[in-house]
Amino acid sequence: MDEFKIEVAGEQHLRYVDEILQTIESAAKVRGTGIAKRKPEYVAQKMMEAKAVIALCGERFAGFSYIETWGDKHYVTTSGLIVHPDFRGKGLAKKIKDMTFTLARLRWPQAKIFSLTSGAAVMAMNTQLGYKPVTFADLTDDESFWKGCEGCVNVDVLKRTGRKYCICTAMLYDPQEQLPAKISDEDMTRIRNIDSKLNA
Repeated sequence: MDEFKIEVAGEQHLRYVDEILQTIESAAKVRGTGIAKRKPEYVAQKMMEAKAVIALCGERFAGFSYIETWGDKHYVTTSGLIVHPDFRGKGLAKKIKDMTFTLARLRWPQAKIFSLTSGAAVMAMNTQLGYKPVTFADLTDDESFWKGCEGCVNVDVLKRTGRKYCICTAMLYDPQEQLPAKISDEDMTRIRNIDSKLNA
C-alpha cells in the first residue's frame, strides 16, 4: 500500500515543477477539457510563498495543488489539483484538496474561497467541503484572475458569453466551516514568516 506525505510545498520541492506541469498538461489532453496552463516560474513562486501543497510517495511526485488570492485577498482559489496517473484511485486528490482548503482558511480566514471546475470529482469534493454552486457574477471581478483562463481551450466560450458562462461550474465557499486537515506547526511558522515579509 502506498504511503503519501502531503505537505505545504517549499524550496525543497522545486525539483518537481517540470513533472507537475507535464502531469497537468497530460491530464488536460486526456480529459479534453480546460485546465489553465501555468509557467514553471509561476508554480515555483507558489512553492516559495507557501501557497502550494505537494504529495509525495517516498521521493516520487504524487500530486499537487496551489492557492491564489484575488480582489485584495477577499477571494481565494485552490487550483491546479492534479494527481499523477500512477497514484489515482487512492483518495489522494481529496487529501490534497483538504490540505489546500485548510491552508487557504488558515491564511485568509475571512476570504471567500471559490472554484471553477469542469471535473465531477472536484465538484463532489467542493460540495463536501461546503462550497455551493454560484453564477460567475458571484466570483471576483479581478481581471488578473480572469486572465488566467486565457490558457484554457474553452476560453472562447467564456469570451462569447461576456464572462457569464463557460464549461466550468462556479462554486463558492462561505468561510464558516471547520478545517478538514492539519498543517504542521513548522509549516505555519514558515508561513507566518513569509506573510510578515510580504506585508512589511
